[in-house]
Amino acid sequence: MSFIRFLSITLLVPGIAVPAASAQETGAETDPAITILDQVVEVADEAAESGPPSDETEAAVAPEPSEVDERAELRALFARYKDLKDGGVYDEAENVAKQVIEASIRLSGPTSNDTALALNNLAIVQHATRNYEAAQQNFEAAIEIIEDNEDRLNKMLINPLRGLAAAQLESGRPDLAARTYGRAVHISHVNEGPHNLEQIQLLEGLAETHLRLGDLEEARNSHDMIYALNLRYYNGNAMEIVPSLLRRAQWQRRTGYILDERATYRRILRIIETTNGKDDLLLVEPLLKLGESYFFVDVSESMNFQATTIASGEMYFKRAVRIAEDNPESSWHLIAETKLALGDYYNFRTDIGRARKNYKDVWGLLSQNDDRLDLRRTSLEKPVVLNGEALPVYVGGATVNDRQLADPNIREGRIVASYDVNSRGRVQSLKIVEAEPAEFADMQRMVQRELRTRIYRPRYEEANAQVTPDQVFTHTFYYRQEELEELQAEAVGRDER
Repeated sequence: MSFIRFLSITLLVPGIAVPAASAQETGAETDPAITILDQVVEVADEAAESGPPSDETEAAVAPEPSEVDERAELRALFARYKDLKDGGVYDEAENVAKQVIEASIRLSGPTSNDTALALNNLAIVQHATRNYEAAQQNFEAAIEIIEDNEDRLNKMLINPLRGLAAAQLESGRPDLAARTYGRAVHISHVNEGPHNLEQIQLLEGLAETHLRLGDLEEARNSHDMIYALNLRYYNGNAMEIVPSLLRRAQWQRRTGYILDERATYRRILRIIETTNGKDDLLLVEPLLKLGESYFFVDVSESMNFQATTIASGEMYFKRAVRIAEDNPESSWHLIAETKLALGDYYNFRTDIGRARKNYKDVWGLLSQNDDRLDLRRTSLEKPVVLNGEALPVYVGGATVNDRQLADPNIREGRIVASYDVNSRGRVQSLKIVEAEPAEFADMQRMVQRELRTRIYRPRYEEANAQVTPDQVFTHTFYYRQEELEELQAEAVGRDER
């Protein structure tokens, strides 16, 4: 029976779901935000050099020539899959992943560890295209095969469990994801000990899961454990801890632990200064991030009084500019980045004169040759929003899970607003030009409130700030049809009274 036939009759291997729909057919989108998929580390990467794993019994017997050819074909297919996946060509990568499964089934059977690995790779691509339901089924199928072939504590389970948890989380089931991540952490401890570094990505996923469940304390505990693991492992080589500390600080900002974030960035600065000196270019990023932290207010329960103001961040921006300008190994790109950040800081403070001076300096820097014009176009020749909060995508009882399951009661709404950005980077002449359906008035108010609080880096022309009229903002949201009908009925009742 051909593999295409296998795809259409999934009962041949219980639990395996290999849908043929492409990303376009499923309406997949590219998510600009941070994605949990980045935390899914494929066993496939380890197989890139050695090829698909083989059972020990197979390794003991010299393969037939035809089998050698098929294994060479399988390795070529896998290499093709990996190139496509790494290049973001997910539709084609999904098709090749299915061919890898077909070849694996021919060589090793539908319930071999090779096939479990191939299913894991397919599920990774399906996760990337937001086909979370199919991804979950294939991760689960891979897990079931490994459990049957090995045991429930085998190390091979960690990768598909991590992928399954990520898919559950993005499907709107953080409760299931927490249990799955927890099981993966337990298996990691059994196989590698409680202090192994391989569990860090699992703990990061677990922290994100607790964050979405609203359990900030558990999320914080996970990050504290990550920090402790890094300290234990990199004791004596503090620079190795810096990447983990940067991720920790990003998480602290997301959760509102701004005082903790500042403490983390100051620790990063001390490590770099002690190791590389006080003028090292690696100081620029944490200095800019530390300065940005003063745009936010700490919302943690331990915060009783905030004595600092936005003005407290100026020293960090100015120091970043000085390092970028004075370090002989610096680049025009880094100098532009730091001076733009300082200009944005002054813009937030409504110190428009100083903001314009920095923006004009950057305009001149980026106008010196053609290689720099692209950055000038994206950073100064159009308005650039400097702040903004994510608006809710789902209204009332609608959920991401309903949409993924193609619930027929889930409908799409849209609000379109127009406005001007003045030469100081502020929004004016704001109005709603389209609201469909119009009954969701709260969503309209949220859009208006969000746009009114925005601050922009204004558009520049010949080094001078300009008014930019007729900007358009579109917000798409999802609602349940019955809730719209309830609002419509309420409106009719009010009219009758």
